[in-house]
Amino acid sequence: MMLMNNNLVTLSGTITEEPRYSHQVFGEGFYESELKVSRLSEQSDYIPITVSDRLLQSASFSPGSAVSVTGQFRSYNKLLDGRSKLMLTVFVREVIEEDADINPNQIDLIGYICKEPIFRTTPFKREICDILIAVNRAYNKSDYIPCIAWGRNARFASTLDVGTKIAVSGRIQSREYQKQGEDGTITTRVAYEISISRLSLGDTDELCEDEEY
Repeated sequence: MMLMNNNLVTLSGTITEEPRYSHQVFGEGFYESELKVSRLSEQSDYIPITVSDRLLQSASFSPGSAVSVTGQFRSYNKLLDGRSKLMLTVFVREVIEEDADINPNQIDLIGYICKEPIFRTTPFKREICDILIAVNRAYNKSDYIPCIAWGRNARFASTLDVGTKIAVSGRIQSREYQKQGEDGTITTRVAYEISISRLSLGDTDELCEDEEY
C-alpha cells in the first residue's frame, strides 16, 4: 500500500480520441487514450492515459466526454525506429465524480534522483533544472519520471546528488518539440514531464516551494 502512495495522480479533462487496444494482463484488457486538461491560462495539456476494459464499462471514455480519474504516472520502454524510447502514461485506477473544487491536474511523487540534475538558464533569464526521478512500484519495478523545476526550486534541485530521496508535487505537462532525423527531416514530437511546484527531501521536513508556479 505504501508503494501506491508514492505516486498519486488526479486529472479532470476531456477525452480527445477513441480508446484503442494496447495489451492484456491476466485476462484483463487495457486501452490507450488521451485526456485534454485545461490550465489556468488558455493552454491545455494533452496527457496519455491507460484504462482497463473494466473501467471502460463503468464510465464514458468516448471522444468529447468529460472524465475525472485517479491513478499513477508510469513509464515503460518501447522500441521505435530500432531504438528504445521511454514512454509515459497515466495508469487509471479509478474514475471519480467531477468536483470543481479539486485541482484538475495534480501529481505527488516520492522517489530517488537517478541522473545528475541539469541546471540551465533560459534566454529570458529564467532558471530551470531538469531532474529524472525513479519511483518504486510493486513487484520490484520502477517508473522513471522526468521533472522540471523552476526558480528557487531549480537552484535547490541543482545541489542534490544522484540517489537523493525527494518528494515533489506539481502537474503533468505536455510540450511539443522538433527533432531532426538522420535524413534531415524534421518531425514534431511531444514530451511529458512534471512541472514541480513543491520539492522537499524525502526523509526530512526541508521544503522548497516555487514562488513563480
